[in-house]
Amino acid sequence: MKDASENVLGEALQPCSTAPLTGFFRNGCCDTGPMDRGMHTVCATMTAEFLALSKYLGNDLSTPRPEFGFPGLKPGDQWCLCASRFLQAHQEGAAPKIRLAATHKATLAIVPLEILENTRSDAGPVRPPTARHSLQPGPTHRRASNRR
Repeated sequence: MKDASENVLGEALQPCSTAPLTGFFRNGCCDTGPMDRGMHTVCATMTAEFLALSKYLGNDLSTPRPEFGFPGLKPGDQWCLCASRFLQAHQEGAAPKIRLAATHKATLAIVPLEILENTRSDAGPVRPPTARHSLQPGPTHRRASNRR
């Protein structure tokens, strides 16, 4: 049974990638559950630097492994990374950009939100707006060009 599909923004978890098909459950999302011991919860866009670091650390993500249905990753591919490997890459200065909307909330048990926010690639608000922030326009000010 998988964990609730919620992202680090407290919203519904968005898909990470279907080509290549990613996720612990190979459903395109960075879902997790009790059987996912590596916590594959961070939706990241691969870079040559990160792929080289991962290979150096013993997890070769760039070589195809057809016997496991793994196509091998290249820069630009999106993939669900282990939260601990993402944090390690961040500490080494090689963290790839991530999509917060597709990164599972369980990531926050390992990676602080501030680090995730600083490596985000997706546009939009970092946090959902709160009730205290009004979307109403502020006081109107006349521009000099409107004055007579």
